[in-house]
Amino acid sequence: MRRRWEPVWVGWLDRIWEGLRPLDPYRSVKAALGALVIVSVVITTLLALFAVNSATELLVITIISIIASLLITQFVAQSLTAPLDEMTDAARAMADGDYSRRVRGDRRDEFGELAETFNQMAADLEAVDQHRKELVANVSHELRTPIAALRAVLENVVDGVSDSDPETMRIALQQTDRLGRLVEHLLDLSRLDNGVVPLHSRRFEVWPYLAGVLKEANMSKGQGHSRTDVHLHLDVSPPELTAYADAERLHQVVANLIDNAVKHSPPHGRVTVRARPGVTPESLEVEVLDEGPGIPESERAHVFERFNRTKAAEASSQRGAGDGGTGLGLAIARWAVDLHGGWIRVAESPRGCRIQVTLPGVEEMQG
Repeated sequence: MRRRWEPVWVGWLDRIWEGLRPLDPYRSVKAALGALVIVSVVITTLLALFAVNSATELLVITIISIIASLLITQFVAQSLTAPLDEMTDAARAMADGDYSRRVRGDRRDEFGELAETFNQMAADLEAVDQHRKELVANVSHELRTPIAALRAVLENVVDGVSDSDPETMRIALQQTDRLGRLVEHLLDLSRLDNGVVPLHSRRFEVWPYLAGVLKEANMSKGQGHSRTDVHLHLDVSPPELTAYADAERLHQVVANLIDNAVKHSPPHGRVTVRARPGVTPESLEVEVLDEGPGIPESERAHVFERFNRTKAAEASSQRGAGDGGTGLGLAIARWAVDLHGGWIRVAESPRGCRIQVTLPGVEEMQG
């Protein structure tokens, strides 16, 4: 019985405490100013009574009363205006582009609430600024892939390595179309800045789709990085597997995972792209496996963060064995997977690195 009534009493006490807030000098500026007036009046009254009942002149008591009131007023005013001065300094820093400044929010009065609101505003502005920087970096990173592939096709035609047959021109046209789509995404900055990126999901056959992604990856090798000896292998089971997702976003995921796997593969290594049906209707599970050094377990939780580079990638870049990447490929892959409501992770593998991607089916996407 006591346990049943205890939440009721606690609720009543909370409401009574909140109702007394206007009278609490520590929780209300108005109450603090009222307390200041009361203390000043009390001091003046006591000093006046002391002057009446003693031989002290009234003029001296008046001067002492004024000095005491001024000191108390100065102390209270300094306490009340200190948060405003701190917010002014933080606001000036934010105007100069420094969004990391915060103000103390340990007060319980209206200034404390204002400080909490100010800190939340600063955090939101910092997130928006960071999102803008990441957006520019992501788009720049994504533009490199089709440009490198298109450049490879044109260089092969100009150098006479390949003929300008319809198949070659078709691949070049595909890359041009992809560039056009990326430029269209740039023109849609308002929705991207607000975190509203529409998905154009459709049903498609997985085998021909992934085969096209691998073919583009083969043509871009040697442009985005110096590796041309890595073999790409596709494994789709069953062959007639279909999925429901945004093809353009999925292309971002698979292309970046392949690019990352190729960079970290050993000489004449092999990268395998494996696709299997998920547990829900038309869901999809994709794995990209390489034979490289793998990712240590201590670094797996951070590999999908923007601008994060593993120690192996940094060492490879320092040795001149590769560019080591920009630390954006896996971050872009996670961003695209998150848009689908799926998940991406580094899975256990006896050799190399194995990254798993799971995209939900029709019901989850529509829900």
